[in-house]
Amino acid sequence: MTQYLKTNWNYDSKKLVEVYDELPLWAAPFGLKLLDGIKYKKGINAVDIGFGTGFPLTEIAMRLGSDSKVYGIDPWNTGIDRAEKKIEFYGIKNIEVIRGIAEDIPIKDKSIDLIVSNNGLNNVTDLDKSLSECSRIIKTGGQFIQTMNLNDSMIEFYSIMGKVLTNLKLRTCLEAMQKQIYKKRKPLDQYIRQIESHGFLIESVKQDKFEYKFVDGTTMLNHYFIRLAFIDGWKEIVPIDKQEEVFRQIEIELNRQSQTDGIFKLSVPFVLIDCEKK
Repeated sequence: MTQYLKTNWNYDSKKLVEVYDELPLWAAPFGLKLLDGIKYKKGINAVDIGFGTGFPLTEIAMRLGSDSKVYGIDPWNTGIDRAEKKIEFYGIKNIEVIRGIAEDIPIKDKSIDLIVSNNGLNNVTDLDKSLSECSRIIKTGGQFIQTMNLNDSMIEFYSIMGKVLTNLKLRTCLEAMQKQIYKKRKPLDQYIRQIESHGFLIESVKQDKFEYKFVDGTTMLNHYFIRLAFIDGWKEIVPIDKQEEVFRQIEIELNRQSQTDGIFKLSVPFVLIDCEKK
């Protein structure tokens, strides 16, 4: 019943990365908003933080044209290998790939006109240091634009998980769930203050959302992307010896909710934050 708990993904596997490109289904709603918000100009230097297997890095480079230089920085070597194949195949000449982290960007001070991050900065190890690096490399008046999913993402799942943990009297697990959400997705007002503290002026904050719909909870839990991107994080909340029991109860509650509503859905609210360097 809980086969979805058996993940063991190898992110360095070439087989995985060859099919990973189905995941822009997740990245595209964020990315389309970001692409619309960019102030396109000729002859600029840009950086894409956390480009994965190439989106939106390649698209931005092609839209800015050959007079511009676009750096992409990401620590995922296997994903970068895939992105470089696309760059070569598309014939894009204005991209420079950096295998590295946002906390230490090897680019000169005040040399960048545009920084973008498509749901990437909320996955860094040290957000404050990453924002400091963004502030260091960008020119005065430069655009810093990013997307991120908000802290009530997939609230439908977390509400049921919280209910199950409460019923099983697993208070420490409930606290762990809340801490995990906070660590991965800070409240928007707090995140905005953090950006502003690094010398950025917020020009606009635009909120939107999309939904994943499934016939029931079992289907959701067995979905490829859910297993790849979320199950391991959810498992971390619960001790190994309790995982089968907890997730079995979660699955029952998800399916009960599905019967009531006709479907099970996960809502993903997100935000586009557009800033200028003061």
